[in-house]
Amino acid sequence: MDKSQVSVVRSGECVEADPSPGVVREQAFVRAGMWSGRVTTEPGTVSGWHHHGDHDTSIYVSEGVLRLEFGPGGTDVVRAGPGDFVHVGKGVVHREGNPSEVSSRLIVTRAGQGAVTVNVDGPDAP
Repeated sequence: MDKSQVSVVRSGECVEADPSPGVVREQAFVRAGMWSGRVTTEPGTVSGWHHHGDHDTSIYVSEGVLRLEFGPGGTDVVRAGPGDFVHVGKGVVHREGNPSEVSSRLIVTRAGQGAVTVNVDGPDAP
């Protein structure tokens, strides 16, 4: 077996990734068409509005609470807790919040092409 086909990134080896106000993204892997890492949001914090371009996003909530706002005027909301998975489709403008009293930690994988994160002015921005 070709050992170059398997790799490990240890917890302390992740690198800071594409920022949005209010969240810390850490990149574990980036490959053609795929991004994988973790996102931490402190208690009471809400990120800036953004989307992930031509990437589908799969989120696993490992700790804390994720409150995701999206849709016209940002009025649609989903809430997820430890053990839950959330899918965010390509180009969906959203922001993440953490309404709990503990840090939230998300494991995120994106599949697609182009810019991984595009920060925008509001929920109805392109």
